[in-house]
Amino acid sequence: MQTDLPEPSADAHDASEALTRIIAAEIAAGGGWLSFARYMELALYAPGLGYYSGGSRKFGSEGDFLTAPELTPLFGQALARQVAQILKASSLQVLEAGAGSGRLATDLLPALDALGCAPERYQILELSGELRARQKATLAAHAPRFSGCVEWLDELPKRFSGCLLANEVLDAMPTHGVRWDDEGSQSGVLERGVGLADEQLVVVERPASGALLDAARALPVLAPYRGEINLAARAWVAGLAQRLEQGAMLLIDYGLPRHELYHPLRDGGTLRCHYRHRVHEDPFWLPGLSDITSHVDFTAVAEAGFDAGLDVLGYTSQANFLINCGVGELLEPGVGAGAGGTPSDVELRARGAVNVLISPNEMGELFKVIALGRGIPGPLIGFARGDRVHTL
Repeated sequence: MQTDLPEPSADAHDASEALTRIIAAEIAAGGGWLSFARYMELALYAPGLGYYSGGSRKFGSEGDFLTAPELTPLFGQALARQVAQILKASSLQVLEAGAGSGRLATDLLPALDALGCAPERYQILELSGELRARQKATLAAHAPRFSGCVEWLDELPKRFSGCLLANEVLDAMPTHGVRWDDEGSQSGVLERGVGLADEQLVVVERPASGALLDAARALPVLAPYRGEINLAARAWVAGLAQRLEQGAMLLIDYGLPRHELYHPLRDGGTLRCHYRHRVHEDPFWLPGLSDITSHVDFTAVAEAGFDAGLDVLGYTSQANFLINCGVGELLEPGVGAGAGGTPSDVELRARGAVNVLISPNEMGELFKVIALGRGIPGPLIGFARGDRVHTL
């Protein structure tokens, strides 16, 4: 029970209670068991009630967390340089998965245009009706002249060429909870699911089986250990790879290579919840009101793409990637300077935002960028220095 979080409104409480009833019904239908992946799917995406499908504001200072595009347009402007290289080598099409508030598209489109690489089509895959409406409003307000090339998709296209972007998408895909047991259980690996006790959501366990058991046994885990395995992210990357005819996908998220993610020091997993710019670790606290995330296994992402025929074009920290893409050049001294050559408030804010993006103590090291592609000649500029593919 979380007691140090801001009190939600009465309407938010009512929505969470309605979602909890749906979850409880599924637990009952499953004989007292619901996989954590299914619970997370309902908590985040249940129609009208899940975190991403409800009506509350998620991004920015009024929401629950800040993403890189919300911090500064310089993120999108730097990213545009890498996207432009991919578009020139494939097709003038961009597909953004999970576009959040629409801020990245708003910054990316004019930046690509300035580079002489304006997309013929900018597609946004967004399942949330509330977020789709906000994206349309953001683009209409800040990039209206590009509205003619933007379209929204309900599902992935069967074929795609160009550049696919996913910023903070993989971490919010439903993940399975797992415990590696050294006490002689039936399989040695237990799946951690969700049940009910005294009308409260609780963790229940059963022997893992099928694809989850196979994945768990393949990991470099020293039992006893508790963590997560995201089968959905692997399947999503593999599905994209099958659709990609020529081009590359750029996936930006927080995570680690497998040997670091499943290190003994991370016993307990990386599952985190975000509410009103606070982080907590109780995924059962008022379902539907908090974002639920877990770190990405970038080794699994690379394997899924490679096994589907893609090349691993690069993997590095967000800091290295943005610096390679020239974010420093976008902060040239004197741009926006005030009287007497002193930095203006705008320039100081921009410098502060970029510092958050590249500082090792902020987002610079926590977030990683991986590129998977087909038919794209290298090297990609974003990975020119500091490529860490060898660590995967």
